[in-house]
Amino acid sequence: MRDPASVFVGIAGGTGSGKTTIAQEICRALGEAATLIPQDAYYLDLGDIPFAERATLNFDHPSACDWKLLKEQIAELRAGRPILKPVYDFRTHSRTSDTVRVDPRPAVILEGILVLEDPELRDMMDLRIYVDTDADVRLLRRLQRDIQERGRTLESVAQQYLASVRPMHAMFVQPSMSHADIIIPEGGFNRKAITVLVAGLKALIEG
Repeated sequence: MRDPASVFVGIAGGTGSGKTTIAQEICRALGEAATLIPQDAYYLDLGDIPFAERATLNFDHPSACDWKLLKEQIAELRAGRPILKPVYDFRTHSRTSDTVRVDPRPAVILEGILVLEDPELRDMMDLRIYVDTDADVRLLRRLQRDIQERGRTLESVAQQYLASVRPMHAMFVQPSMSHADIIIPEGGFNRKAITVLVAGLKALIEG
């Protein structure tokens, strides 16, 4: 059984919605009491596929993620045991040989576009949050991130957005909002919502 004081929080939302910013703000406010698990670390390892083919795959479809490993590791954390989180390289679309030890904390924050889409994973969360941000804002943030942080070109980002990101958002991500306990508009810019959320989590952890 897990420590009754621990709280598992799932934060979902479209690409560029601000869910990562909210997750990081929560962890910053809670300090050593919180740890962050990004869904992005659990993409399937595609290192055995030629790079040109890897770059064309649909990374926004649920089939792109290693749900088995993610759920196993969340279950381990819930049981009070540490995990070795995988490390994913977005420039090469492959999992590295490195891992990062993650110890159980009073608050475990899982964030990613599909964390509320999978029923089993959803049921592992004590609190489910969806970050709802306008599509044009999300697209601009996606462009900036992928070009500056992941070495992509404007053309490749635009092509991927139209081919997979946008349709997968409509098919899987947006519908998962119906499973949220809390919906936060405007992502990381919603300081009031973040303040209230942090205060509520502190009360749950300390109570």
